[in-house]
Amino acid sequence: MCSPWVVLAFCCLGQLCADQSLKPQIAAPQLATNNPTLTTVALEKPFCMFDSSLCPNKSYVIYLYAMKESASAISSLVTDNSSKPLDSTFQQTSGGQLGPYKAALFNVPNCASPPRLADVGDVSKVSDVLKQYLFRVGDDGTCLYDPNFLAVCNPPLAPDTTYRFKYVLLDSTEGIMKDQTLWSDPIKTRRVKLPLKIDTWPGRRSGDMIVITSILSVLVFVLLAGFLTSVFSAVMRSEDSSAETRCASQTIQQSEPTPQLSSE
Repeated sequence: MCSPWVVLAFCCLGQLCADQSLKPQIAAPQLATNNPTLTTVALEKPFCMFDSSLCPNKSYVIYLYAMKESASAISSLVTDNSSKPLDSTFQQTSGGQLGPYKAALFNVPNCASPPRLADVGDVSKVSDVLKQYLFRVGDDGTCLYDPNFLAVCNPPLAPDTTYRFKYVLLDSTEGIMKDQTLWSDPIKTRRVKLPLKIDTWPGRRSGDMIVITSILSVLVFVLLAGFLTSVFSAVMRSEDSSAETRCASQTIQQSEPTPQLSSE
């Protein structure tokens, strides 16, 4: 049986790695609806994935890499020959087409006190819980165009494109990789739906939609009928008023005495 200091030594040397079958997972539908979107993918953070690689009195961070599935296997490495993680950016890799780019950097999730998923039902806590538990790739639409932006840029992903993702554990003190997950399964962003291909046939709509549409149609018809009735009534009243004015004028003219010419 190995003594504790032997295990610790292996840990600090990076030899005791996490389960290599672990890989980034897409967020559960209960936590992230409409996922993936056209330009984003919500992933679960690596809770407890790297616990066996963490050493006391050491500082660690997590790097998240992304690349398009079409990138070659040769270019899927995320470290150089000295085990230092690559700092490839979105622009340098053509959005992941040429190889993986660094999409995020965050602290190692605390496995000892993970967020309580039961708090998702609490409106006052749901936002904080999701921020602790999930990371959304492609969520920054401005970093590419901000010349003063110095942090890791996480720009929108391409629609209808398949990506893979990888988590890397970095020793902040030594600046080298201590552990990593496998690349995730392929995850495809949604396709833009052209207006001509949107199905508007009533049979594809829900019963509630049909009822609401019918009610709105009836209301529009009633309003239109009321408007036409009002216009017709106004015109009729105007004509009646004009007729009465003419009659009154003729009566006044007939009742006035005709002046007689005096004879000299």
